[in-house]
Amino acid sequence: MKSNLDATDRTLIKQLSIDGRMPVNKLVEHLGVTPPTLYSRLKRLLGSGVLKIAGLIDIFKTDDLIMAIVAVNINDGCKLEDKLEQISNLMQVHSSVVVTGRFDIFLEVVIPDMPALYEFMTKDLPELGDIDASESFVVMKAKNKWVLPKSSSEWFDRV
Repeated sequence: MKSNLDATDRTLIKQLSIDGRMPVNKLVEHLGVTPPTLYSRLKRLLGSGVLKIAGLIDIFKTDDLIMAIVAVNINDGCKLEDKLEQISNLMQVHSSVVVTGRFDIFLEVVIPDMPALYEFMTKDLPELGDIDASESFVVMKAKNKWVLPKSSSEWFDRV
């Protein structure tokens, strides 16, 4: 179910997007509310899934991650919802969207290196079945592109 966000909710989200660790006293100052009101709003936004506070990384400021956009066509359009769910559960996939146009689904994948992209394109994705065609586009540069790393990602295991 979708939530309606009022001006205070939007201001709270904006302030947390600037600094996810902003102290409560600064937040209540920006919002013009009391601490209990702030906590109530945070609880509602977090509980409804509208807001998630997390550590994001800029993969273009690291040497050990690559981002690619993968366009996918599936065999049966009736299975689009199921295929989107299966694809989004792959550990390399950070976002998946159904689109209009020539392709059915676009994926944003984050992988440690080119061999990992090759394995994703030739093994992991085809193993799901019903994939008619796919095409990958390695992202060479991006601005303001922050990624929430998946805790299941093999990148975390390389510590």
